[in-house]
Amino acid sequence: MDFLKNRRQKHRERMEKLYERHKRIHALLRKHAYDILNSENFKGTRKHIQHGTMTVYNHCVDVARYSLLINKKLGLHCDKHDLIRGALLHDYFLYDWHDKDYLSERKRLHGFWHPSIALKNAEQEYELNDTQREIIHKHMWPLTVVPPTCREAWVVTAADKYCSLMETVKLHKGHGAKKAS
Repeated sequence: MDFLKNRRQKHRERMEKLYERHKRIHALLRKHAYDILNSENFKGTRKHIQHGTMTVYNHCVDVARYSLLINKKLGLHCDKHDLIRGALLHDYFLYDWHDKDYLSERKRLHGFWHPSIALKNAEQEYELNDTQREIIHKHMWPLTVVPPTCREAWVVTAADKYCSLMETVKLHKGHGAKKAS
């Protein structure tokens, strides 16, 4: 019985630790990107699927979360403000890339073109600095050919690749696109 009691206690402690980490990360997201998280256009990304059943909205939030975790785990000392804002806006293309009837031939090569489209959309709505622009514009490296030159862009690129893989092989599952309310 002591074995089971000890095991339950360790599980409870681990869950409490994960919950506290989750709270800290979401507090950072709200602190650095309240305007993005509450914008109608960003909320509208809940209507589009990114990979598997994950919405673009949830994908971008996950990339921001994993970017913070990678930065902390590796001790990279990235600017959290730029890291969060760039991660949230990296896929700010604002269309359904699965809709072949809607998309032009250019947009059908979504992987190659969407970073430029996301950057253009983000610049129209938000004031971005050079680091945030680089994160958005170069997150699809090596498809974008020119590699990132700042730590923040490398971290978001890595987090995006990880999240995309997990969503594609259905290890990270979303709840599908939400209907507009």
